[in-house]
Amino acid sequence: MNESRIKFIKTDFIALLKPLVAEQKARWGLMNAQQMVEHVTDFFKISTARISFPLVSPLEQLPKLREFLWSDKEFRENTKGPESIIPAVPLPMRHLTIQIAIEKLEREVDSFFETFKNNTEKKVLHPVFGELNFEDWVQLHFKHTQHHAKQFDLLHP
Repeated sequence: MNESRIKFIKTDFIALLKPLVAEQKARWGLMNAQQMVEHVTDFFKISTARISFPLVSPLEQLPKLREFLWSDKEFRENTKGPESIIPAVPLPMRHLTIQIAIEKLEREVDSFFETFKNNTEKKVLHPVFGELNFEDWVQLHFKHTQHHAKQFDLLHP
């Protein structure tokens, strides 16, 4: 397991978020900073099955999607998820402050690691990539958090 990716997800990404202000605009996309934090929080809830969606990818595409997941390729700017999961218009902010949103994200990240602590082979359905175990989810969370860190100029491409 790539410990540097786990560290980025657990601590580095959260630390990068702390100076953001809620209404901060992104380099691309429609979400402001707080909407992005809340979006990433929901993504972690999917990985612990606290939120679930049905598989939307055709089964024959799963090997190619898995190949992308494990490649060094990044998500492109303005990557769109399926509209049945991620609406074209960002969801309204749910928390009073971005600091509260970041605290909720931290709890969901901890919950993710706790969920897989005693069973790294456990599988949880991602609606696009299919059934993922702990290593798969770490890889996907790493790609996803890097993508959003770059979106808000917290990491440079």
